Amino acid sequence: MKINTFFAMPAVVLATQFSWAQAPSKSQEKLNPIVESFVNEVNTNSQLENMAYELLDGIGPRLVGTPEMLAANEWTAKILRSWGVEADLKQFGTWKGWQRGTTHVDMVYPRVKSLSATQLAWSPATKKAIEAEVIILPKASSKAEFDQWLSSVKGKIVLIAQYQKIGRSDEQIKEFATPELYEKLKAEKEQAAKDFRDYVKNIGYDNNTLPEALEKAGAAGIAISNWTGIMGANRIFGAKTSKIPMIDIDVEDYGMLYRMAEKGAQPKIKLEAQSKILPEAKSFNTIGMIKGKEKPNEYVILSAHLDSWDGAQGATDNGTGTLTMLETMRILKKYYPNNKRTIVIGLWGSEEQGLNGSRGFVADNPEIMKGTQAVFNQDNGTGRVVNISGQGFVKSYDYIGKWLNAVPKNVRDNIKTDFPGMPGGGGSDHASFVAAGVPGFSLSSLNWGYFGYTWHTTKDTYDKIVFDEVKNNVILTATLAYMASEDPEFTNRERRIMPQDDKGETIKWPEAKQPRRDSKDFK
Repeated sequence: MKINTFFAMPAVVLATQFSWAQAPSKSQEKLNPIVESFVNEVNTNSQLENMAYELLDGIGPRLVGTPEMLAANEWTAKILRSWGVEADLKQFGTWKGWQRGTTHVDMVYPRVKSLSATQLAWSPATKKAIEAEVIILPKASSKAEFDQWLSSVKGKIVLIAQYQKIGRSDEQIKEFATPELYEKLKAEKEQAAKDFRDYVKNIGYDNNTLPEALEKAGAAGIAISNWTGIMGANRIFGAKTSKIPMIDIDVEDYGMLYRMAEKGAQPKIKLEAQSKILPEAKSFNTIGMIKGKEKPNEYVILSAHLDSWDGAQGATDNGTGTLTMLETMRILKKYYPNNKRTIVIGLWGSEEQGLNGSRGFVADNPEIMKGTQAVFNQDNGTGRVVNISGQGFVKSYDYIGKWLNAVPKNVRDNIKTDFPGMPGGGGSDHASFVAAGVPGFSLSSLNWGYFGYTWHTTKDTYDKIVFDEVKNNVILTATLAYMASEDPEFTNRERRIMPQDDKGETIKWPEAKQPRRDSKDFK
């Protein structure tokens, strides 16, 4: 999932947690018989945990361009076919091929210690283990001063991330510190972050150009620590180098190396990062389809991105969304045999690099876009859905509200709606459809610490999934898809009058963008 900068994440709706093992009985609530069959199937025959094991523990992270991403495409298509769903891989582009290998990093001087570190995605490998001194950035105040220092990096491993004086989470500091100490430490942390931003600006580089400059100057390697602020969790994105390894070191070990280098102890580390540069790889979406029996040229689309970053397993970003849509498709195929409209599942590739898979699907399938009744997208973690926005479509209340009325009460009551809402300009794949004027809706979840703890981090693993919450979302999605398919009316696409921004200018509807079809010039 990419952060949506167009409008803020919806406010969390507080609700008592529940278990779907305790389903409402008929005497408590009278459900549509097909919806009731969805509930019973989820409670008695869920396939979520088995699929999660195969996808997350078995295949693992699914970085675009890797063999694991292709394996995930093939696995999802295979499992859909096993349920009698037509499924194929649809190519939308290519990407640089790469496969992660092992990473071993040890401090060898002034003492010996194994370090907690991993190479960044697409990092070049070391031909053999590198043993080199670790240095920090100079106390330069201008680009000229910094560039004069650059020649000293030859053969060294350079630490380029901000040093974190305190490696404790804000929540823990707030819990135990006095109010006065908390405010003092908070102010110090904010000032340190500002000082580092100003430093990088003053030396005339950024996150892309600084590693490139160090590489060109002959550095042996580059290390960062992209700490989330939550103890133990670092974010893993892509390397910005083409010849030398670029690694991420956990905040504790990074801080130790930084202090040693700053104090003149001249620490040395031994770095071995194995990975493979592979031939250009085809990029696919997995597309499954159950043909409509009455209106085959109208579509209800179940949407989730299949790809992930590869610091962990991509469990909550977006394994849970993928599992939700797969399980929904299984249940619809089993209990809704006479679907009026065609039901499509789209498991997109390369969402993390700019919604490329879903944008490719939108661009490549204009006839499907004309006939799309609704798109339901899920992509922000394991939590139960608590917010649905009308995405700027004026009449969205009329049909979303109607469809929600069929959802079991203990699912529906947790959801806050916002009509007509604002159109999503990014963040996740529903935005690809919204930009094209197609009703695409984000099923926004309670975050369960998503952005701080699991989003793109080394901790996004199977054990972070709360399966009862995912079951809740399967029931919701299956019911919405069923109701959208059954609705005698085609959804209205009239767009809202857009409001003005802080400058008094009218905000524009998001522009439909072409996908990035290859990795050329990608940074």
